[in-house]
This record gives sequence, C-alpha cells and structure tokens, in this order.
Amino acid sequence: MKKFLIIALTIFSANIVLAQTEISHDANGNKIIKGFISKQELATDTAFTWFAQNQQGYTPDQNALQLLRNNRDSVNILAFAGTWCGDTKNILPKFFMLADAAGLSQDHITLLGVDRNKKTIQHLSEIFGIINVPTIIVLKNGKEVGRVVEYGHTGLFDKDLAEILSKK
Repeated sequence: MKKFLIIALTIFSANIVLAQTEISHDANGNKIIKGFISKQELATDTAFTWFAQNQQGYTPDQNALQLLRNNRDSVNILAFAGTWCGDTKNILPKFFMLADAAGLSQDHITLLGVDRNKKTIQHLSEIFGIINVPTIIVLKNGKEVGRVVEYGHTGLFDKDLAEILSKK
C-alpha cells in the first residue's frame, strides 16, 4: 500500500512539486538536474544539445510503437535519468520520440533526474531501487509491471519496453 501511495503521489503531484529541483554542475561542466524534469526543459535548454542530436536517425521499433499506442491510456511511465549520463543521453531522447509517436500524453510520463550517486528528491530513487540510469518503469493501475534498465536485456530499450507492454 505504501508503494502504491508513493507512486500515485509521484505521478499525480508532479506539477505541484516541480519546484523541488536542484541544479548543479559537475567537474566536466555537465548540468545535473536532481528532481523533476520536463521534456520541454531537455529540448530547449542549451545545456542539453545532446537531446536533439540523439533523436536524429532513430526509428522506433514498430512493435513497441504499436503496443505503446494501444496502451497509452492505461500506462504511466516513471523514468529516472542522469543528465550527466551517457546512456541517458542516448536513450532518453529516443524514448520521448517513441512516446510522442505513440501519442502517449506527457501527463503519463514522470521524469526524475538523479545525481551521480543516483539520488533524487524525496528519496524516490531509493524507494524504487534505482541502481543504474536510465531506468524506465512501466506502471499500470498504480503498480509496476516492468522496467527497462539502461539498454535492457536485449540491448534495445524499445524492444524491452514492447516485451513489458505485451504481458497481460
């Protein structure tokens, strides 16, 4: 029950707690956002030029696209990412392309930035057992039904996402 309540509060209260964000820079000059992040912020902040660059040439897996489209009203995505992390920089822009192509509303996606220690606000990364980023958690009816950690077990995050979405 406690985990369900935390999930519900995280997803449905994201707009209220957006102010709970910490911004810093690491020794390499990477902008680190710890807390809630919007797609808009990644797409428009000049510190994140990698976002647009890493969308180029990506074509979503058609099975993942169809499954996400079919489930877009019944799933929520909780994603943990590091704006400093190479895997996040590669996968996250592609994930948003897939979500947009499937018609998944931004209201169904909650993105949390973590620092290099994989910590975020309100201890959410600890509650969800985040060890590596990005971690994309699929929720149905407030319950986790699966997660893709980094590139997943197939090496292709979208194929792993399709596998989760195809489970009944």
